[in-house]
Order: sequence, then structure tokens, then C-alpha cells
Amino acid sequence: MPRGHLRVMLGAAPGVGKTYAMLEEGRRLRALGTDVVVAVAETHGRAATAAMLDGLEVIPRAVTEHRGVTLDELDLDAVLRRSPQVALVDELAHTNAPGSRNEKRWQDVDAMLAAGIDVMSTVNIQHIESLGDVVQQITGVQQRETIPDAVLRRADQIEVVDLAPQALRDRLADGVVYPAARIDAALSNYFRLGNLTALRELALLWLADEVDSALQRYRAEHGIAGTWEARERVVVALTGGPEGETLLRRGARIAARSGGGELLAVHVTSPDGLREAAPGALAAQRALVEQLGGSYHQVVGDDIPRALVEFARGENATQLVIGVSRRSRLAALLTGPGIGATVIRASGDIDVHIVSHARAGGRFSLPRPRGGLTVRRRVYGFALALVGGPLLTLVLANTRSPESMTADVLGYQLLTVVVALVGGIWPALFAALLSGLTLDYFFVEPLYTITVGEPLHLIALILYVVIAALVSLVVDLAARRSREARRAAAEAELLATVAGGVIRGEDSVHALVARTREAFGLSAVRLWSVDGDELLAADGEPAEAESAEAESAEAEESRTERLPVGTRAVLELAGRDLEAGDRRLLAAIVAQLDAALEHRDLAATASELGPLAEADRVRTALLAAVGHDLRRPLAAATAAVTTLRQPDLRLDADDREALLETAEDSLNGLAGLVTALLDASRIQAGVLAVSLNSTELDDVILPALDELGIGPADVELDLPENVSSVLADGVLLQRVVVNLLGNALRFSPAGTRPALAASEFAGTVQLRVIDHGPGIPIERREAVFAPFQRLGDTDNESGIGLGLALSKGFVEGMGGSLEAEDTPGGGLTMVIALPASGEDVA
Repeated sequence: MPRGHLRVMLGAAPGVGKTYAMLEEGRRLRALGTDVVVAVAETHGRAATAAMLDGLEVIPRAVTEHRGVTLDELDLDAVLRRSPQVALVDELAHTNAPGSRNEKRWQDVDAMLAAGIDVMSTVNIQHIESLGDVVQQITGVQQRETIPDAVLRRADQIEVVDLAPQALRDRLADGVVYPAARIDAALSNYFRLGNLTALRELALLWLADEVDSALQRYRAEHGIAGTWEARERVVVALTGGPEGETLLRRGARIAARSGGGELLAVHVTSPDGLREAAPGALAAQRALVEQLGGSYHQVVGDDIPRALVEFARGENATQLVIGVSRRSRLAALLTGPGIGATVIRASGDIDVHIVSHARAGGRFSLPRPRGGLTVRRRVYGFALALVGGPLLTLVLANTRSPESMTADVLGYQLLTVVVALVGGIWPALFAALLSGLTLDYFFVEPLYTITVGEPLHLIALILYVVIAALVSLVVDLAARRSREARRAAAEAELLATVAGGVIRGEDSVHALVARTREAFGLSAVRLWSVDGDELLAADGEPAEAESAEAESAEAEESRTERLPVGTRAVLELAGRDLEAGDRRLLAAIVAQLDAALEHRDLAATASELGPLAEADRVRTALLAAVGHDLRRPLAAATAAVTTLRQPDLRLDADDREALLETAEDSLNGLAGLVTALLDASRIQAGVLAVSLNSTELDDVILPALDELGIGPADVELDLPENVSSVLADGVLLQRVVVNLLGNALRFSPAGTRPALAASEFAGTVQLRVIDHGPGIPIERREAVFAPFQRLGDTDNESGIGLGLALSKGFVEGMGGSLEAEDTPGGGLTMVIALPASGEDVA
């Protein structure tokens, strides 16, 4: 009997519509004439899901009893006896009741598949076994019901039932997913927007990996070697050199831009082990690959370009990142095309990125204002004259004839021109003299003597020298102009960087210091304050010298020079002596440094003025509050006491009691206002006295109700017994609850009671004060926690607007948080989050 096919609906979280989609597909198949039964479907009380069962045959469940509790489970035997074409089985990761035929529901499904029954099932991403630790880190909840990855990967078809995180929260708030009593806790815990977004990404990435594995299998089975750009894969070639970090970060950026791209690093070693990089450098680069979310690979091959391309094709890579060659131009000329050029030719449809780096001369440095040609080129010129002359003589001597004199002269003339192009004037003059003497000795009668028998021969020798001098002068002048042009371009780039910092208004001090060291090839540049404190430092190896003479000269230099940067700092330069042209540019950099330091000082001053302005605003509001809110109780108390002290007034006992009560109420209100103001000042000063202890919520909420003069009948209480005690200051927490619950009572519509609900999630206890009043607009939610905010209230009984500011300060002082959220159905929910104390609740 052929095995059945498994089709799985994969969801990121409960409520996305997996069961609904499964039943909808079952109804579609039944309408097409397919024999479909519902083996088990969990509707969770959702009317829309339950309605989808209409018209479908449902297999009755098996009823078992465990420890006095009646449980119903999927009846596997009944499904096998019924033997439908398709069975709908909800919740694939479900654990069966003790005593069932199989421990897990996926094992029941496996038995159906073995019987030739096609199965359609559902599962959430958090139930996949390999993702358990990741899901726990995201949600803080450990999943006890899991399904092995291998079981899910064996499915013939996996579909993601996707729903945007905010849309799922909206469904939850509308009561579509959970009953009303569980909505608030679910929204603030498991169904937080960040959690749902991460779970959604996890589900999509898991399915993308599964699709990618299926694609690889298909390509292997059909012998397809070409690259299919279904997903960006970036391969970075590592040599173990210092450029590896630059290449890896560039490759990671390329992969990130593609959205879900994959980063792979590869190092090619030789079979004999002779071409080995520094182990420490490779280990550091391997660690960086892992930090960037990539994978490290090592392959063996004699031909590095071929090994790289073969690895990239084997991984179905779309991009290959290699470093620019560290070889000199002469080495490239002598040894032929390098790895980069060979890889580009062999890469085919794989994009190749050749990335420059510091070791390849990519650092910004100003060319030295020296002669037109370097010492190295002059040495090459002399070497070419010494080697090329004898070789040319050997060739011409073997082909000598009376008619070959013209060709001999032109051959030596060509050698002189080539030497002039390579080494300049002095090697060219040396080659001209050497070639003239060689011509006279080997090719001019009388042979093998240096005697000049004919005046024309002397004229020819002089012409050699003149032509060589003229050509070498032209070459030397062209080289000097080329160097001056490169230096001018480098100076323009440096000045553009300096000016750009001013235009953008950014703090460019650090960039300028680092740029100075690189531009002038210094070993170190430091910026010191006038007090002797080091502000910034740019240390490192100086730029590579462009000639052997420059390298030896720099090796001997160890001087330090200090330049004043206005009146704020001193710039210290360590390394070589600077040329006059360098000092002109350095003056511009120093001026920019002075401006950047001034800009930074002004920005620091402006940032200091911000808190002062805020403090002044609070002080102004405080004076207004004192002038308005304290005047009324003071005036009432003063009037009552003055009336009582008037001897000519005859007051009966009731009048005297009323005046005394007025004075007492006014003074109590005044004491409360002063206490609030003092608490606000303590919070702003950071000296709030907090005594943290393990506190049970009941010990805080009941006294708060008494203080407000209300009973449990006036408030809906949802305080589960298994909620842990909190680490808090009981007195401060009570004041917070009194303030928040007082606001909820004031803004709740008539006939509607506010609610207090507690829940615990990931070591945090949340106490929610819920009302169904007008709520607060999203754009005002941060402002309500600022001091002296009344949200438009103008009555004299609403206080001075310190309640929420004090509450937030008290909660944060206890290591918690206070946030405002929408109440499902309208209203405001204030969420107090405090750490659980870690002690068991009695």
C-alpha cells in the first residue's frame, strides 16, 4: 500500500488561522468529491472556526480518564477503520493523554500515513524541537510540547499561514482568539508586538531554509550545475591576511542588503600544508564570521582560483568577495595575472567583488613631493642597461653582417629609449655610453678596439647621448607632472573632507586626527588639551614608503612635533619631517580642528542648557502650582481659624465643629500637596528613599482600597493565587495604586467599574489598572508622565498634575516600569511591571 502524503499548515503563533485554513481546505476537497474526515479539530471556542466544521464528517473522539479527570483524544483506531482519503488532524505537536495508543499525536499521524491515508495537520513554529531555546529567549516561555524536526521535514508539503503581527493583536483585542478575561495578559506578555514579529521571522526563515534544501536536492537529482539566484549567497575568500576583517564586513553588508542573504567564508589550503596562513589570524576571522551570522569553511586545493570558484558553485553562491592583490606591479608583470583576474574569468554568472584594503595601498596618503622618478625605478633602469646591453650584443653579434649596421644601431637606440622610460635620465645616459662603446668595440672597424676611426662614428656616439638625454628628460618631466597631479588630487580630497565636516556640522575631530596620520604617513597623531590630558589618539603603522630611500629615511625618524590648535588643544605629530607643501595642508587641518573643537564645546554647552531649561520650566510650573493650588487650602484654613478666634462672634457647637473640620481638611490637603512636591524634588534629585522587600500584592491593594474609601465590589479584581510576590517598597507601591486607581475611578463611565488584574511573565509581575473611559491619545502618552500635566482638567479638585509623574518615579525607583496602553474596547490601561521577588507565594 502506498504511503499517504502529509501536508502541514505552519503558523508563527496561536490565532493566525491555521485550523481555519485546514478546515477550509478540507471543505474545498470535499466539494471536489474527495473523502475527507475531521479526525480532531480544536476550535478553542472560536465561532468562525467552529462554523467551518459544518458539512464535514467528524470522527468521535476517544474518551479516557486520568486521575479522576475525563480527557478526550483522537480515536486512531476509528480513523483507521474509517480509512478516508484525507484526514484532518489539528495540533500535530500535541501530547496524548496517558494510556493512549501513542504518546504523541504526530505518531498517530505517522500510523495514518503508513495506512495510506493523506493527512492535513497544523503546528506552530514554537513547537519545533530545534527552535525551543530560541523561542524561549524570545517569549520567556518554555515549550513542553515539541515535534522532532525530522518529522516535520518529511512532510510532502508545508504552508505558512501568515498574518501580520499587528493584525493578530487586533484580532486578539477584538476577542477573536481568547476570551475577554485573557486578552490583557496575552497582549502584554506572549503577544507583544516584538515577540510576534520575531516569531513570524523565525517561521519564514525556517520555511525558507526548508525550501532551499529542497531546491538543492532538486538541482543535485537533475545534475544542474549553474547558479540559480533564488537567494543571495555571498562567499568571502580569506587568506589569513590582515585584509580579512575588511572583506568579511563588506561581504556581510552585501548579504544584509539582499534581505536574508547568507554569508560564507572560505579559506583554501594546499595539500602539502606549505601554504598555511597564521593560525591566530584565521581563528580571529572565523570568530568574526560567526559574530556576523555566517559560516566558515576550509577547502584543500593546489589551484586557488579554481578551488574558490568550485566552492562557490557548489554552494550555489551568487556573489564572491576577494581582496585586491598585495603584489607590486612589477611582480604582476613578471608572474602574470593574479588570483583576482583568474577568478573573474572562471566565475561565469557569479558576481565577483574585488575589495581594496589598507595592505593593497588603499589607505589615503599624500604622495611625497620628491623627484620625478623614485630610486627604485632608477635602480631598475641601471639593471636593465646592464642586463639588456650584453643580451642585445649577443643576439646582434650572432647575426652580424656588413649590411646589418643600421639594424644594430637602431637596436641599441631602442634599448636606450626603453632604459630612459624605466629609469630616467641617469640610467639612460649610462645605457647610451655603454651602447656606444659596445657598438664601437664589436661592430665598427677596426673590431675589438675602442678606436674611433671615422668621424661619423664619433658623431653617432654623440647623437646617442643627446637622444638619450632628451628622451630621459621628457620621461622624467612626465613622471614629475603625474606625481604633482596625484598630489593635487589627494590634497583636494583631503580639503574636501575638511570642508565637508564644517558643512555637515558634525563632530569631525576624530576623523580629522585619523585622516592626518594617514595622509602624512605618520606613526602617531595625538590631540592633547592645554591641561595635558589626551583627548584623541590615532596610532598605527605609517603608510608604506614609495621607495627604498624613503623607507630607510623613515626608519631613522623618531621625532615628535607639537602644534597649537587655537587656545583649546595641542596637536602632536610623531614620525617623519613634513615638507613645505605638507605644512600648508596641515595648517588648514589645524584650523578645522580648532573649529571642530569649538563646535563640540558649543554643542556640549547647548546640551547642558537643555536640562536647565527643563528645570526652569518645572520651577515655573511649580510656582504657578504654589500660587494657585496652595492658595485655596491656605485661605480656607486661615478663614476658619480667624472666625474661631473672633471673640464677638457667638458660635454654637455645630458651627465650631464645621469650621474646625474645614481647617483640618484644608491643612490635610496642604500637607498632601507639600508631600507630593517634596517627593517630586527627591525624584528629580535622584535621592528617593526606597526600601525593597518581598511584597504580596494583596498587602498593597486592600489598604489602597481602604484609603480610597471603596470596597472590592467597586472594582473588578483578577488576582490569581499563583502570582509571585514582587520586590518593591510596599508604602510607595500603595501610593502608586491609590493614584492610578483614583484616576480610573474618576474617568470610568457611570455604571462601569475599573479593574485590577495581575499576571506573571518571564520573572516579571504586572499589575494592570484598567478603565473604560476616554483614554489618552498615543501622541500624549509620554507627556502625561511629565510633572504638572492635567490633560486639560481645569477643576480645583484634580491636584497639581504630579500624580502620574510621582507614580512613574516611584515605580522606576523600585526597578520597574509604568506604561500606558489602550484598553480593548476603549479606555486606558496603566501597566505596573515589577520584578518578581523569587520567593514562593504561600
